[in-house]
Amino acid sequence: MLNDRAQVLLKTLIERYIEEGQPVGSRALSHYSGLELSSASIRNVMADLESLGFVESPHTSAGRVPTAKGYRFFVDSLLVVKPLEQMEIEQLGGNLLPDNPSRLISSASHLLSDLTRFAGVVIAPKREALAFRQIEFLKLSEKRILLIIITSNGDVQNRVISTERIYTSSELTEASNYLNRNYAGLTLNEIHKRVKEELHQLQHNVSELMSAAIETSTRTDLEEECIISGEHNLLQVQDLSSDLSNLKGLFDLFEKKTALLQLLDASRNAQGVQIFIGAESGLGQLDECSIVTAPYGAEGRIVGTLAVVGPKRMAYERVIPIVDITAKLLSGALSQH
Repeated sequence: MLNDRAQVLLKTLIERYIEEGQPVGSRALSHYSGLELSSASIRNVMADLESLGFVESPHTSAGRVPTAKGYRFFVDSLLVVKPLEQMEIEQLGGNLLPDNPSRLISSASHLLSDLTRFAGVVIAPKREALAFRQIEFLKLSEKRILLIIITSNGDVQNRVISTERIYTSSELTEASNYLNRNYAGLTLNEIHKRVKEELHQLQHNVSELMSAAIETSTRTDLEEECIISGEHNLLQVQDLSSDLSNLKGLFDLFEKKTALLQLLDASRNAQGVQIFIGAESGLGQLDECSIVTAPYGAEGRIVGTLAVVGPKRMAYERVIPIVDITAKLLSGALSQH
């Protein structure tokens, strides 16, 4: 689509804009591009690039800035990624040693944020249902009950159950004792599958509580956790902080997480690093952002996705290898755990 001269000038313009954050004029392009072209020739090429939608002219400047389309062409065709130094890779690996999986995932999120100075996001794997050692029901209010599950590995999980009717303390104790006596050692789903018929024969209060516990547990186990670090870094990015309305929408997205989860889940099956620039994400709150994502795995299977969220004007040649290497190191650490 673009001849060699136009590609060199577009690459130079985007690199200067990423570096300086100011519209780039023909004099700077002449200086940095290495092309022996007159200012008039450069302006003609810029006019062509603008008509094709790769650059645009801010009203207050004679220079030009890249559009999302320009960034996309740059990333796909012109970018030269700079591999991380071996020392940097070793430092990264030193922060992702095999440990508790939840701590590993949190560390990866912080690393992405610290290294890029943007927001680091990691989608944690779906939680595996564990067999329970003990179950207790505690009354919180008239129709809200705290379900306490002590799993076979000693983990304590708390979930809140909303019920249709009011239970007495003695009914809750009776239900706890019955389930601990008859079904300890099974997951709640296994109880549901194996003793479905028997549940119908139980006293109504036990059956109803068991069904509520299974529903709550299943819903929680299927949920993926979205760990976000460094959102505050984006407050320091002028491209984003200059528009308070857009910034508010971005932080609402981080707070609610559901749409972000869906976007990153969709990129789980990508081969390596994937980049969403501006409106490509399909989320209006990210129109002024770029997201660099990569899947990570454990023992040969993909279990989650990690990402960096930052402005479109980011140093892609550095952010891309950081995301790529972090995903690989996290995969290796989880596989060793």
